[in-house]
Amino acid sequence: MPSAIYPSLKDKRVVVTGGGSGIGAALVEAFAAQGCETVFVDILDDESAALAARLTAAGGRVRFERLDLADLAALERFFAGAGPVDVLVNNAANDDRHALRDITPEYWDNRMAVNLRHMLFAARAVVPAMKARGGGAIVNLGSVSWHLGISGLALYETAKAGVEGMTKALARELGPDNIRVTCVVPGNVKTPRQTKWYTPQDESNIVAQQCLQVRIMPAHVAALVLFLASDDAALCTSHPYWIDAGWR
Repeated sequence: MPSAIYPSLKDKRVVVTGGGSGIGAALVEAFAAQGCETVFVDILDDESAALAARLTAAGGRVRFERLDLADLAALERFFAGAGPVDVLVNNAANDDRHALRDITPEYWDNRMAVNLRHMLFAARAVVPAMKARGGGAIVNLGSVSWHLGISGLALYETAKAGVEGMTKALARELGPDNIRVTCVVPGNVKTPRQTKWYTPQDESNIVAQQCLQVRIMPAHVAALVLFLASDDAALCTSHPYWIDAGWR
């Protein structure tokens, strides 16, 4: 799909978490196309290496580093060596289904670590350099799921609700330093992973409930994230920005 070019993004250093597949891969490709120095982390080695190689061969400045974001010590080491970051996109998450009866304290801790905790510590890691450079942008990925109350996702939805609360708190704290913090709330996006949860008929039913009768693709989400990361969104902060084709 055609995309706007944002001059303010050129040469910015961007970090995307969970950038190896799905929405994350679309984000990495979109920032690379803007002329950004794009670093992405993931635990998917093969997919990530292939993406980085493809975009680098096309002239992009893209680097992949393997990182388990649940390992906070490793997260700190990564950001310590990444250099000053202008844009952080907290995208990484995992929406594995689970039933209430199967939730243990250990699984609770794991799901919070995978879906929420790393976002705060990644933000904390990039803030000092953003302050020194006069500002920056942090974009957190939320989810429509907790607004709809989709079954089998109690912990994922709890974490994603927390993402929106965290976004508002960080935006208030970091606003005086010209650091904008926003949240993107995608609807049901067509990715290879989503085929694990939805049949073609399920997808058709979702589209039928949307105001706009089109399937949301990763590139649609990336287009919104690009805008929020750019100077064109200079006064956008604190709020969630929906891209769900009206599925509510």
